[in-house]
Amino acid sequence: MTEETPGFEEKPDVPSGATPDDAEPKAAPEEGAAPAGDATAQIAGLTAQLDQSRKALDERTADLQRLQAEFQNYRRRVERDRITVKEIAIANLLTELLPVLDDIGRAREHGELLGGFKSVAESLETVAAKMGLQQFGKEGEPFDPTIHEALMHSYAPDVTETTCVAILQPGYRIGERTIRPARVAVAEPQPGAQTVKAEDGSEAGEEKDNSSEEG
Repeated sequence: MTEETPGFEEKPDVPSGATPDDAEPKAAPEEGAAPAGDATAQIAGLTAQLDQSRKALDERTADLQRLQAEFQNYRRRVERDRITVKEIAIANLLTELLPVLDDIGRAREHGELLGGFKSVAESLETVAAKMGLQQFGKEGEPFDPTIHEALMHSYAPDVTETTCVAILQPGYRIGERTIRPARVAVAEPQPGAQTVKAEDGSEAGEEKDNSSEEG
């Protein structure tokens, strides 16, 4: 049985030629710790990914806004086309009814709009008015080639411009669209009437001046 010598502690064996520091145990590196260079690289990579995500989001947002604008334009175009088609269909229908309305107007002028025929005629006129049909053309109004069609022509001393003196067939419009011009008889000022009036006025002025001088 061996006895331990007091005052001496056992030391690990140190190879010959080694320094005392080599005999001390080294601390193990902490788990999960990364070098500073690796952390910077990771941050740079995450920043690049974030920039790419933001760019992709901006592109998708722009695409969505463009699609929304195109859809709104499409809706407006469809609505406009729908209204146009409806107006054309109504105009075509009412154009086919114009001869019937002309017959009703002539019957009214001759006092033949009586009984059940009068009720039917008035109902038809009411329906046409609800669909937007408007009648125009009156005697005495100035002739307008955009809404009047002159079928007869004459001269009259009592007009100062081309005037509608008779409405042969009334005109009809839907809103601002004319579906049939008013067919009229027109009268123009008598040739030379204005010249004669001007000469009469000059002679009257001269006579007045002469009378003033004699006075």
